[in-house]
Amino acid sequence: MDLTNALDRIEEIHAQLAKGEVFRGYRPVPVAVAGVAGLLAGWLQPRLLPAGDDGTAFLWYWLAVAALNVALIGGVIAAGYRRVPDPFLRRHTRRVVGQFLPCLAAGAAVSLALPALDPGMARLLPGIWALLLGLGIFASRPYLARATGWVALFFLLAGAALLALPTPDFTRLGALNGAIFGAGLLAAAVVLHLDVPRGDRA
Repeated sequence: MDLTNALDRIEEIHAQLAKGEVFRGYRPVPVAVAGVAGLLAGWLQPRLLPAGDDGTAFLWYWLAVAALNVALIGGVIAAGYRRVPDPFLRRHTRRVVGQFLPCLAAGAAVSLALPALDPGMARLLPGIWALLLGLGIFASRPYLARATGWVALFFLLAGAALLALPTPDFTRLGALNGAIFGAGLLAAAVVLHLDVPRGDRA
């Protein structure tokens, strides 16, 4: 029984230490690349998707963009995780990523469920995506640079605006979606860059 209590106390200490240690797994460059990809995808959408789309092509186009960005950022985190032998830092990575994963799972579930009811409901998804991303950043904020709270707030306000002022035109909605995610991720990249210790920026 004493051993169990001691292990629980050690876990609590690790959790408190982790909250005081800023997570460096989110790197500025891949986040910035994801932001540029969002802006580019918004610009390319009317050139790639068919006119008169009922929302189906819009949905799969943006899910593909999101999947590429998640693969890019996740791949960088996974590579860093494999390089770090320290079990404390590995636990720290699992904790921070675990805080963010529920928003990705919720986004995937909503993205598949709503259009299955009506393809036109895909027009609600950009607002929901922005809200979920903002919530995911807020959930991870205890482990990130303090200024990431402003990035999370931006996504929450943008998502609320998209839902409050729905846009029936998928072309315009795609441009708004690309602008919001592009600007938000570029801002996050700036925050991450400014928070990197000077000696690690090279």
